Amino acid sequence: MALDEATTALLAQMAALGGQPLHQMQPAEARAMPVPPGPAGPEMVRVEQDTLPTADGSSFRVRTLVPTESPAGIFVYIHGGGWVLGDIDRYDTVGRRLAAGTNCAVVMVDYRKAPEAPFPAAVEDSWQALRWAADSMERIAGRQVPLIVGGDSAGGNLSAVMTLRARDAGGPQIDLQVLIYPVTDADLDTASYLDPQNQLMLSKETMIWFWDHYADTTQRFSLDAAPLRAESLAGLPPTISLVAEHDVLRSEGEAYAAALEAAGVTVEHRMFEGQMHGFFQMVDVLPGAGAGMQYVVDGVNRHLGRTPDSTTAPTAAASAG
Repeated sequence: MALDEATTALLAQMAALGGQPLHQMQPAEARAMPVPPGPAGPEMVRVEQDTLPTADGSSFRVRTLVPTESPAGIFVYIHGGGWVLGDIDRYDTVGRRLAAGTNCAVVMVDYRKAPEAPFPAAVEDSWQALRWAADSMERIAGRQVPLIVGGDSAGGNLSAVMTLRARDAGGPQIDLQVLIYPVTDADLDTASYLDPQNQLMLSKETMIWFWDHYADTTQRFSLDAAPLRAESLAGLPPTISLVAEHDVLRSEGEAYAAALEAAGVTVEHRMFEGQMHGFFQMVDVLPGAGAGMQYVVDGVNRHLGRTPDSTTAPTAAASAG
């Protein structure tokens, strides 16, 4: 089906503003583009800020959003942005809504970005953050609780890589993965990449730009960059999968969900009609964002055994902390 009316109107507004396409910018220019302030997320019981060191002597931030005194789980969320853009500040509202809706403490990972820190820096930072969250479980949640990892786009890529790495390393145990229109391969000639209707906010040219900044051609098809190329997906955790109809990444997201199912993994998969790449994080901008959030929240709650009466819907209540 066609793009929904809200998305069409948003794209028209953006076109009217003019400006260079992302793939014609330098990373610093793209990062400096103004982003309208979003809505405040739900209030948290506490918000913790930590800095984790890296092997090369640098560091990166993690932010833990704790919605109640007794979280039902820990959800390590890895944000999108093509491994080049984005940060945990811009994703704060998304994290808070996930936390409020699932009653999970959400650990936001501000991994280092390319091209300053190219592949595999984002992978190593995500791995360190995941292990840190597992090791900090009793301090954060007060007890042992399920561990979830998930993210959108490049963050979905890193999340899929994390579950493979944790499986092969013998831990930490991941109880659920959430893949939101993930990058799972570096094949730029899939059906969704070649569809002219999908060349929207994220286009084939933009993904080439992202890949060129992130990983060279000898790295892109490695297991840590293209999880769809893994020899086996058996033994991975149950998966919630979400793709957008008008997205160059749709084919590889669908292929990964299908490959997981074929390997015996329990998968909940949904394609959101009329939506484009990036809709999930456009909180209170696109109606599809609310539907996408509710789909993820409901799936997490089902996995955790939480009934509708015990859940808290993600709202736009004033933020604190």
